[in-house]
Amino acid sequence: MIIPLFVSFKGCPHRCLFCNQPIINGTAYHGVEDVKSQLRTLAGWVRKDHRNELAFYGGSFTALPLAEQEALLELVMPYRKAGYFTDLRLSTRPDAISPASLSLLRDYGVRTVELGVQSLDDVTLTLLDRGHDAHCVYEATAQLQAAGFAVIHQLMVNLPGETEETLKKTLRGVTAMHPEGCRIYPLLVIEGTKLADWYRKGCYTPLDLAETVRRCAYLYEGLTAAGIPVIRMGLQPDEDLRAPGRILAGPFHPSFGELVHSYVWQKKIDALIAEQKSGNYNMVITVPDRLSSIVRGQHRSNIRHWEASGRIKVQVEAGCQFEVTFHDQKMV
Repeated sequence: MIIPLFVSFKGCPHRCLFCNQPIINGTAYHGVEDVKSQLRTLAGWVRKDHRNELAFYGGSFTALPLAEQEALLELVMPYRKAGYFTDLRLSTRPDAISPASLSLLRDYGVRTVELGVQSLDDVTLTLLDRGHDAHCVYEATAQLQAAGFAVIHQLMVNLPGETEETLKKTLRGVTAMHPEGCRIYPLLVIEGTKLADWYRKGCYTPLDLAETVRRCAYLYEGLTAAGIPVIRMGLQPDEDLRAPGRILAGPFHPSFGELVHSYVWQKKIDALIAEQKSGNYNMVITVPDRLSSIVRGQHRSNIRHWEASGRIKVQVEAGCQFEVTFHDQKMV
């Protein structure tokens, strides 16, 4: 289990177009005392008999002065020795990777570094006010992997200036770097961000939910086909993020990842249907129980989709493995 310690904006040289970390993660950072408080809280509920991983999230950890990085790492060491966690990870910017930081992270047993990549299109990165180009991502990833760290790429869809071609460029680049995993987040218009100003001025219009799911599915399928696990899709739907007035616009859904998985199954079974000769069929989908609701789709959306033509009736059954069979029928 990953246990987050939030250091919102810490180390960030400026705010990116879309970012308001205290709203996104529900925690503002006011200094070392905040980390101490979070550690005391987690000590009250974390089970020591689990393999837990402590994560510094919400800021750019390696952009901090080395002394401050070391001070934060020192704070968590007693909890590691006490058995509350076994591994450490952190998130940072691609332009904040240095040999000195990597040496320090190794000394303290950091295993995983998550890079805020977002896109590998330079125009898009400029619009996002990221402050670095795509080449910086390639260099940072190579440095981290050469130093023995597991690398996670954080990607986004629904970005300003995003096109099918920029998505393809990002997918090609990420698969070439082959990180140990990826997260995919839809861009949301959050109050208190520069993107919110753009939205109010009519300079940015977010995609609808269906198109965002489709684009996320494109990345998901391409990454998994390349052997790169996608470990999360969509933001954690905590109370602060969902409070009235926090999300101004954008494709937010509390079960965004499930929508993407359902859409992927819809496409997969669509392809099998397309292979059938014209006629009316009973289609029996056999899947393990744990996949049943995802294959059906939320509120049976996939079943309604498959039955919309009027020539197919769908039945979903539990089984050990995925299988689809078609049986001729006379439909009245």
